[in-house]
Order: sequence, then structure tokens, then C-alpha cells
Amino acid sequence: MKVYKKEFVEFLLNAGALKFGDFVTKSGRNSPYFINIGDLNDGAALGKLGGFYAEAVTREFGKDVDVLFGPAYKGIPIAVAAAAKLNEKFGVNVKYASVRKEIKGHGDAGIFVGAKLKGGEKIVIVEDVTTAGTSIRETMDALKDFNVNVLGLVVSVDRMERGAEDKSALKEIADTFGFKATAIVTLDEILKVVELSAEQKQKVGEYRTLYGV
Repeated sequence: MKVYKKEFVEFLLNAGALKFGDFVTKSGRNSPYFINIGDLNDGAALGKLGGFYAEAVTREFGKDVDVLFGPAYKGIPIAVAAAAKLNEKFGVNVKYASVRKEIKGHGDAGIFVGAKLKGGEKIVIVEDVTTAGTSIRETMDALKDFNVNVLGLVVSVDRMERGAEDKSALKEIADTFGFKATAIVTLDEILKVVELSAEQKQKVGEYRTLYGV
């Protein structure tokens, strides 16, 4: 396992963004673990988070990227933090953009926030955790009228569980849109780092039997 992946898992744990217990996911599944990037909500945490995303973007897509696109709402601070760290750590000056949930009719009017897309931009989407892939589909729908090149998607954690079909949500997104969909870490990598109790191991195992891929 790459060092930055192990450090990312430890960062999530120490910040309380990765929890083990009893949770209900957005898809309605009763999960024994939960990832909430929204818990990383101060300057220090956001700076570290941006660094991990910047590392993943450069490793998976290289440095020839023009825009980081963060779906509203959690994707916005991720895109901003990662863009700042791409410049600081790797000397790559990228823009950020997002799409509003509602169209603004005054001032900075329109549906987009951040960079104004002119066409031809190479875009990487950054998101927290993808389950059903709804926000990614909304993003791709918003971008369909622009002549942009969406290189792919980076999320924090691949939960390695089925989406709507018998394959993972990330694989479904990759197959649907024809781009690379990847994560900073996978559940398998998390379990190599985290020391779980016997009860926690049993619950995670049972959950993966039901929903895993």
C-alpha cells in the first residue's frame, strides 16, 4: 500500500470522519461503518484533505488537468482545497468549478460557480463518497452542452459495494460515462490499517456478504 493511502486512513480516523458502529447510508442500507467528509470542516483538516486529493489526482490523471469540478455541496470545498494543494505541492495551477442546485438569476448569474467553462477544458470531478452516483449524473448532465473532456472521478473511499447492479457504484459510473472512476483508498485498504474488534469484524463481514462486490 502506498504511504499516502495509509496516512489518509489514519487521518480520517483521527479526525472522526471514519466511524465504525451502526449507521444508515443514503441508499438505506444499515452499514457498520460510515465516512463523512463533512466532519473535516476546519482549515487544518481541509488543507490535509486537499493534499490527499491532489496526490490522487496527479497519480491517476497526471498534471495535464485544467479544472477540478466539485458537485454541490460537499464537492465544492474538496475542489477548492485540492486545487490549492495542486498548486502548492505540485506546481499545477488548476481552476475549480461547481454547479448550483438552483439557477441564480442575478449578479454571477447561471448554474455554475467558479471557472467559466469555454470548451476544451480537461476536467476531473472530485466527490466525497459515491453510492448511487446521483450527483455525478447531475454533473454530467450539466456539462453535456459544453465541449469539455471529463477525464474521470476521484472520491475519498471506494466502499466496494454494489450500486444499482451487480457491480460497484464506481464501476457503474466508469462504464456509464466511459472514464476512469477511482478512490484515494478502498475498503480493503482501510481494513488493512484499522484494528477492529471481533464484533466489528463480524459486522463488516456480514455487510460485505450482503452488499459487497
